[in-house]
Amino acid sequence: MRFDVVTAVPECFAGWLDSSIIQRARAAGKIEIALHALRNFAPDKHRMIDDYPYGGGRGMVLKPEPIFRAVEYCLTQARPGLKPEIILLTPQGQVFTQSVAQELATCPHLIFICGRYEGVDERVREHLVTWELSIGDYVLIGGEIPAMVVMEAVARLVPGVVGTYASTEDESFSNGLLEYPHYTRPAEFRGWKVPDILLSGHHERVRLWRHLQRLKRTLERRPELLTQRRLTREERRLLVRIL
Repeated sequence: MRFDVVTAVPECFAGWLDSSIIQRARAAGKIEIALHALRNFAPDKHRMIDDYPYGGGRGMVLKPEPIFRAVEYCLTQARPGLKPEIILLTPQGQVFTQSVAQELATCPHLIFICGRYEGVDERVREHLVTWELSIGDYVLIGGEIPAMVVMEAVARLVPGVVGTYASTEDESFSNGLLEYPHYTRPAEFRGWKVPDILLSGHHERVRLWRHLQRLKRTLERRPELLTQRRLTREERRLLVRIL
């Protein structure tokens, strides 16, 4: 899977690219991440990437020319016959969720445009991007951190990036429920014990206990997720035990 990132500050990505699972996935060839400094695509000798907004107002706006040129260069790197998704990171975009990550993970090439300052020229939004994504209802300095969030959430769904792909299937939001609690050694710590059922070795009972905990945690913390879910017969029985 390939990610291209168009950004005014590519140095923001240095530590993230060279650490942990992302670094190992890149080294193994599971994912490819290319950074493109927006100033390299500015058409003027001063390498200007922003300007004052027409009509007045505060702040600066990213110019369309360098963004279009950068993305058009990224498109030349696409495999023949493949049309990449072009994603603008913006507070006005669709809220990013696990289901969106799963959908994007089916796309082998994603191009990210990191917003900056007061945003981008509207013609970028109207004539270039195919997705607009937000990671929450708040405003950051730029789209670089959101781009890292989206790439990491998507990359870990690529087979081979996370050690065991199945480990991503029971995580929070993967199937509409929050994740069950986890325990590890020691079996007792400061008087707090691991639930006996997890030490029983009875796989079916452990499975039912974990599913019960997922339902209970979702009901307590994110009840709206349950209203959006079509419950199985087993889940309805487990919910009766909770209620």
